[in-house]
Amino acid sequence: MQRFAALYARLDDSTSTEAKVTAMVDYLATAPLADAAWAVYFLAGGRPHQTVPTALLRATATAAAGLPDWLFDASYRAVGDLAETIAQVMPPPTSHSALGLDDWMHTRLLPLRGTGAAAQAAALRHWFDELPPDQRFVLVKLIGGGLRVGVSRLLVQRALARHAGIDDKRMAQRMVGTTTAKTLPSAQSLRALLAPDDAPAHTGGQPYPFFLAHAPEASGTTWPESLGPRSDWLAEWKYDGIRAQVVCRAGSVWIWSRGEELITERFPEVVAACQALPSGTVLDGELLVWKDGAPASFQLLQQRITRKTLGRKLLADAPVAFIAYDLLEADGVDLRTLPQHVRRARLEAVVACRGLAVSPLLEGDDWAALAAQRATSRGRGVEGLMLKHRDAAYGTGRTKRDGVWWKWKLDPYRVDGVLIYAQAGHGRRSGLYTDYTFAVWNRPPADPAEAEAVVLAIAEGRPPQPEGLQLVAFTKAYSGLTDAEFQQVDRVIRSQTLERFGPVRSVRPSLVFELGFEGIQSSQRHKSGVAVRFPRMLRLRADKPLHEADNLLTLRAMMG
Repeated sequence: MQRFAALYARLDDSTSTEAKVTAMVDYLATAPLADAAWAVYFLAGGRPHQTVPTALLRATATAAAGLPDWLFDASYRAVGDLAETIAQVMPPPTSHSALGLDDWMHTRLLPLRGTGAAAQAAALRHWFDELPPDQRFVLVKLIGGGLRVGVSRLLVQRALARHAGIDDKRMAQRMVGTTTAKTLPSAQSLRALLAPDDAPAHTGGQPYPFFLAHAPEASGTTWPESLGPRSDWLAEWKYDGIRAQVVCRAGSVWIWSRGEELITERFPEVVAACQALPSGTVLDGELLVWKDGAPASFQLLQQRITRKTLGRKLLADAPVAFIAYDLLEADGVDLRTLPQHVRRARLEAVVACRGLAVSPLLEGDDWAALAAQRATSRGRGVEGLMLKHRDAAYGTGRTKRDGVWWKWKLDPYRVDGVLIYAQAGHGRRSGLYTDYTFAVWNRPPADPAEAEAVVLAIAEGRPPQPEGLQLVAFTKAYSGLTDAEFQQVDRVIRSQTLERFGPVRSVRPSLVFELGFEGIQSSQRHKSGVAVRFPRMLRLRADKPLHEADNLLTLRAMMG
């Protein structure tokens, strides 16, 4: 643990990309393989299940520190990070632990999950008493599954590639699928990552790194003209599903999400359909609920993701199809360096004759013709268009060095909402209130006075009238503002706080924001009756009076 805590501190202390890579290379050169395997796993985004409930963690730390609850809570609010709070409020350790990271995981943390609360609390008290603050901090992060240190997966790949003396792209390919909770790291798995460059690029059902599309800064109907001739680009629909790779090797089928989760068992009908593919085939595409010849709402697909069991009714009500749009491997040969149009032709030859669906190419002699088709996207249940340069290779991540894909999505839905709750952010924003809950009116206010009367009732703690005007919470958002704007809003929140509920503050309604989101659907889980997808703040509407904020009728009209 000591060696990993030192690496964490070194990474956290630097903003230099090169310094972070160097720190990881230095660590890899000296750490035992089993410890380094866990370090790579965590830094690259791996997160085993939380081993101890947060409430028990806080209660144990509060008691071990000899603090009253109110003082621990006040310290937590001031610091903004639970691990940092626990690390600092505890008395100095009276013993010492020399266990490495691998021993900590296998002999202590992983076995702790599922044991009784008393046993967990006793173990925590013992561990806190043998670790100095920097190691306590890392321990709490590992327990909670929230280890973030400003290191991207790309930087971890770069460090591993430099340490092993192999190409970055090769390392990126090897790392796909190595950070799932189902496959824990080991010395053997790290040896495979660091193997010489002539070692096999993939094993079993391992997928390839996903190639990601870019979003233009301005996506109006004339934007594509800056890309050059229409004839240089292939156009397809931008589906609203789950990006996935289907891997067919050695008589088996694996399905991987873009988040590198193995999700094969969730989609048995897709596995059955892909059994007809030749061994040594890897497809990139989209998982969608497909009904009546068209994609259904993402809400139905979510049901397939969240249900623990897949009954006959669910399979019948939400049938999933895989829509293929790229061929990455055929007959066991990596095709990613071939031009887009060549891979597309081979995809159609491999897939279409076996009854599987291929994302259709859109016709249109010029950009205006494509813009007209893009305008029909919502009626078709898609988000817009994908534009892929005909000569693009299939790259790794969001890069332009191998070619480029663009996602030409429709402009987001827009609505003006009122901020009513706020919570502090995380990391560098832990000292600011940056996570907000927004509401809309249940109906349009009759006039400014009626809206102000509701605000006054909220400020005085009076319950809303059942049949009267109300502000109804409908979404949360935490992105979209600049640092300066967050600081401006934070000052208002602190001065207009009405009540505190742990880390959450209720705020006197006064600020209107323009919010953007990609989709909207009815929802029985939310009081508002609606749920939106990918909400974010577009701007603070200082020009918008409170009574002119939007209402539930506006949101329901968007659902069509």
